[in-house]
Amino acid sequence: MEEISKLPLPEAFLDFLKENGLDPSVYSAADSTPRYIRLKTGNEADLEEIEAELKCKLEKVVWLSGFYSLPPDIKIATSMAYKQGKIYGIDAASGAAVSALNISAGDHVLDLCAAPGAKLCMILDIIGDSGSVTGVDVARHRLAACRTLLQKYALGDRCRLFVADGTTFSLVPLRLHLDPGSCNSVLQEKDDTFREWTSRIPWKERKRAVKARENAASKAIVRSEHPELIFYGRRSGIVGLTKEEIYQSVCNSEVSSSGYDKVLVDAECTHDGSIKHIQKFENWGWTTLQRRVLDPERTDSVTNLQLDCLKLLMILLQTEY
Repeated sequence: MEEISKLPLPEAFLDFLKENGLDPSVYSAADSTPRYIRLKTGNEADLEEIEAELKCKLEKVVWLSGFYSLPPDIKIATSMAYKQGKIYGIDAASGAAVSALNISAGDHVLDLCAAPGAKLCMILDIIGDSGSVTGVDVARHRLAACRTLLQKYALGDRCRLFVADGTTFSLVPLRLHLDPGSCNSVLQEKDDTFREWTSRIPWKERKRAVKARENAASKAIVRSEHPELIFYGRRSGIVGLTKEEIYQSVCNSEVSSSGYDKVLVDAECTHDGSIKHIQKFENWGWTTLQRRVLDPERTDSVTNLQLDCLKLLMILLQTEY
């Protein structure tokens, strides 16, 4: 504890660390904290080639499948392996959260507070060609980043993304996955069914969406009758259904048989990079840290969000306390 006085940390933050049993000295060792990547399934044979390009040895993380550590000064964004979607950056702490769910192929998984999407990609990589993943986030622009990742890594086939408040989201997974090719006759008969998703939205539809968002009462949440669906894969169960079928309610007695198999509740950021983020406040000013992190009202709202998400998790999984 003698090192506390040497660290440029505000007293309020030091008190927070002490109350939670955290050693303040970790914030002076961030330069030695390794960064982590995950190798997308199917690219194991390219490991030596990736190491040659990055000019470093990738150390396998034995307790976390598919993860490798590398020196913190190595940049992956300019590498071909990253551009081609063979690897993606994700902290070990985030990977541990996903690993703790013990996801199996065929599971239907709900990811609350899904942005920016690294854990979402990992979950989809695990479930493979069965099951589904539903990503929910309150911020539309952040959820759009998830959509970009899914397209880059070609992992969105069994995923759908909703802009919604995780504390009130109550849509169950669509367990009957129709083959998009078998929906042609249905699509011809119904004009209000969802066709395959495309990023090329007609100009009139884009204009209507922009107008609807501008008229929304909140900038963070699109306040409409239903959560906004901003992406869905070919085998997410959406194609061929009407809006009424997608947003149909389910009674409590049906939740146990039609709810999610696993739910990831991540109301606060869980990543190794949080240490470096705290260090940035040396330049930004500790008053900014006070306002963003230590403000009691903000802390209470985050805690309430976590509690509400946990309650929702118990309802969806029908698990007793």
